[in-house]
Amino acid sequence: MRLFTALFLVFTLTAQAQTSKPAFGLEDVFGLNYVSSPQVSPDGDFVVYSHNFMDIMEDRRRSNLWRIDSDGKNARPLTTGAVNDGNARISPDSQRMAYVSQDDTGAQIFVRWLNGGENQQLTRLSQSPSSLSWSPDGKWLAFTMLVPDKPESMGSVPASPKGANWADPPIVINRAVYRADGRGSLVPGFNHVFIISTAGGVPRQLTSGDYNHSGSIAWSANSETVYFSGNRSKNWEVEVQNSDIFSMPAAGGVITALTNKDGPDYSVSVSPDGKRMAWRGYTDKRFSYQQQHVYVMDINGGEPVDLLPSLDRSISDYQWAADSRGLYIQYDDHAKTKLAYVTLNGKLKDITNQLGGLAISRPYSGGQFSVGGNNTFAITEGDFYSPAELAIGRGTDAPTRVTALNNNLLAHRQLAAMEEISVKSSVDGRDIEAWIALPPNFDPAQKYPLLLEIHGGPHTAYGPHFAAEIQLFASAGYVTVYANPRGSTSYGADFALTIHHNYPSEDYDDLMDVVDSVASRAYIDQEQLYVTGGSGGGTLTAWIVGKTDRFRAAVVAKPVINWLSFVLSADSSPYFSQYWFPAMPWEDPMDHWQRSPLSLVGQVKTPTMLLVGDEDLRTPSWESEQYYQALKLRGIDTALVRIPGASHSIANRPSQLIAKVAAILEWFERHSGKETTDQGL
Repeated sequence: MRLFTALFLVFTLTAQAQTSKPAFGLEDVFGLNYVSSPQVSPDGDFVVYSHNFMDIMEDRRRSNLWRIDSDGKNARPLTTGAVNDGNARISPDSQRMAYVSQDDTGAQIFVRWLNGGENQQLTRLSQSPSSLSWSPDGKWLAFTMLVPDKPESMGSVPASPKGANWADPPIVINRAVYRADGRGSLVPGFNHVFIISTAGGVPRQLTSGDYNHSGSIAWSANSETVYFSGNRSKNWEVEVQNSDIFSMPAAGGVITALTNKDGPDYSVSVSPDGKRMAWRGYTDKRFSYQQQHVYVMDINGGEPVDLLPSLDRSISDYQWAADSRGLYIQYDDHAKTKLAYVTLNGKLKDITNQLGGLAISRPYSGGQFSVGGNNTFAITEGDFYSPAELAIGRGTDAPTRVTALNNNLLAHRQLAAMEEISVKSSVDGRDIEAWIALPPNFDPAQKYPLLLEIHGGPHTAYGPHFAAEIQLFASAGYVTVYANPRGSTSYGADFALTIHHNYPSEDYDDLMDVVDSVASRAYIDQEQLYVTGGSGGGTLTAWIVGKTDRFRAAVVAKPVINWLSFVLSADSSPYFSQYWFPAMPWEDPMDHWQRSPLSLVGQVKTPTMLLVGDEDLRTPSWESEQYYQALKLRGIDTALVRIPGASHSIANRPSQLIAKVAAILEWFERHSGKETTDQGL
């Protein structure tokens, strides 16, 4: 493997030296395209997918729906325009497609006839619909949607005089979760299941009560029963990980609970023959990381069967095979996302490990897939050098890539050559996987600065995937390394849970071991080491500069700085406070404090910049502000860069991604010790 990697690098670097292609640049971000949400038709003849692109004039990511034959021919658009079309679902007879189209006025359900091209707006809703699901007879669509509550008032005030300009009334908050990152203040209400005729008409609310119902919706074979998940427990506000599977007559009636355990049961699906149902879930042990299992049960009841009880990986998605004899499943293994097939007796066969390409900005693992008639499947396929493209296969044969959305851009850019390495942790000898991106026109005889980029989560994983930020750092001349320290997913529960109630901790040592390994190479300038990361990676970056001064400069993006303030003010406080610490902050404040980067700020010597989204509710801006003020009071060179309008997804808009990278590179350049004439962030 090492010999192959070395030979591959020599070949790649030689080939690049013979070209004069420009490096991937900031403006190229607007040229990126990628595939998402593939849907294989029930007859297996074609695939509908979302073609995502960047709108440079509106600075937005957009998506249109496309259709392609299963042999990879005859690709053509089904929708066009600067809108976001998605959530496509193909009718059981493969003749129609339901989808959600969203523009500045809201989101509505449409139905399109795939042969004739007629398009019908099915709804005129005041809230956004999701989780579309066709009934087997094609007569109905089920979906979920928020049903708003009337805002609560506190006290009674006299009516304002006619024509008076009084202030808005007070807003009363009485929910444990009352805002969400990327959405802002939540409209009071509950998510319910609705049914609408595919011929049009008024949607009918199926579920009711002060409970939330969300996720996928399934139908019985005779189209008379609907299956869904929901949290209908008495303490639903604080039991944030609890949900069960329910059934209910489509005509209305009694809701019946089909599962009843402590933990989430969701993502329900009925087999094509109508005899069984499947879902994902786990028994909640209040761990910060818990592996998802897939369960199967007879449609008429019985004991659920865990199909893969010994698989030490989390199943992130599944779908029934067309013949109902097994399931296709998706899971991450050693930073690669796999599609596999499992029989109903638990026999597993891997198909491909090339799913990916959806993150665009950073090299996160993950992907999407769909299965249709004749066990035709479609995946989002990505690699180091390409965001997600569409690949199609059948049965358990390897898929074939059928789109090339980025060839006209990336084939004409000199991208970073990539190398995979493995480093032994100095803590306990665990293998730590990492990847190195080498600058274009790399010359091993020269000296290069080294940049460590750290993933968030912390229970997520980086991998061999395309990432605009990594390419841009490499294009700027930095040898860029990223790694999966302990706590990362895709290496099993034990590896992930080494940081349970213990974060940050020895993950710091894992990252330093990776830096030591790469910095020891002859082409690294050991006086030019830099570090950055976002979210959990931002937390670790702040932790690192509190532990060592070996880095010339650091950029801490959207971090947790003080666990005492974070767990009681983040948008998901009931989750963070119960699953990431053994006690509440008022019960054991020192446990929270000793894991807080702010506790180490007195030891920081490294020039450290903070990056935060002004509308971030996941790691709110006051986390960064605490660290910034502490560094200022200590006289450490620092800056606070706030991204207007940005949520925790700080690089969601193309220009925000560009601004983020430009600010990081400028901060590092300022502290490189080299002369520079450009002093603007």
